[in-house]
Amino acid sequence: MAAVRVEEVLAAAEEQEAEKRRSVTVEKELELEFDLGNLLALDRNPPAAAGLRGDVPRREALLRALARDNTQLLVAQLWELPAERAGGAGGPLVARLPEPAFRLPREKPPPRPRPPTRWEQFARLKGIRRRKRTSLVWDEEAKEWRRRWGYRRAGGDPARAWLAEVPEGADPEEDQFARLRREKRERVARNELNRLRNLARAHRAGTAVPAAPLHPTGHQSREELGRVARVARVSTASLGRFQPRLPKEPAEPPSRSGGKKRRFEPLLGNLAAERSRQLELLRDMGRKKPVLDITRAVNKQLRQEEAEAAAAKGKKQSKRGKRGRRQQRVGRSSKRGARRQQQQRPAG
Repeated sequence: MAAVRVEEVLAAAEEQEAEKRRSVTVEKELELEFDLGNLLALDRNPPAAAGLRGDVPRREALLRALARDNTQLLVAQLWELPAERAGGAGGPLVARLPEPAFRLPREKPPPRPRPPTRWEQFARLKGIRRRKRTSLVWDEEAKEWRRRWGYRRAGGDPARAWLAEVPEGADPEEDQFARLRREKRERVARNELNRLRNLARAHRAGTAVPAAPLHPTGHQSREELGRVARVARVSTASLGRFQPRLPKEPAEPPSRSGGKKRRFEPLLGNLAAERSRQLELLRDMGRKKPVLDITRAVNKQLRQEEAEAAAAKGKKQSKRGKRGRRQQRVGRSSKRGARRQQQQRPAG
């Protein structure tokens, strides 16, 4: 067995220790800018130009090493943040992130604002400001706090009161209870009409109109029951992905809208496919001649020929009808003339 020198063992140990420190120690000429709220690190150091101009494997290795070093610096910054145990002493160790410094763009456009109702337009024109009122008021008759409106409101329903005051100048023989009930029905009908007008105005403006209520009636159709089941299924946070399915229900969980779910291309993925799509789009935009769709052009030509043939056939039928009427009129007039001549001839 060959003897092992002590210097070689110490040198190997020092080399291993240096390798471990090298894996967590990264040196940069310019310090990175960190946004720990968004887990973002900005590296302003220019990469090696020779490595980027080299072959593909060398360039990929350089980019992978650069990403690894920047990730190591970001993780080192995260370990310096205050940490706590999630879910008690035995839970995982989590760090409390600060507020983000950069405002990231939205993936989808912001929702359109709701168009103002007629009352909101009138209030803005007249300068009427909305004042917040409490929903409870003191009822002197019941000696308790009641709602300002709705069921069991303060003061009760005037149409159900046991005593009704006759207004000044009214007919004393008129039934005031019937008048109060009639006025209530008119108010309810007026409010319903205004609600339908607001829905129609919102529909014309292009906003979403709330769907019809899903109340059980006892004689619902198959489509209504399917719509109710679909709405109940996607009412969870996972859109029904983890809910048990019915015996004949499809495996793919339906969306909230009931149609096909829109699928977006991933932000990071196949760069070659994205590059080809962008180049194809630029080629179509740079062409002087429009792109001709053969199938669409042929279908359009066929529809035009059928329309022209139908129009020509209709004109021929109308002309034939006019000729037939003229011949009938001429025949009738000739017969009438012959009868008159026979009647005017002298007997003998």
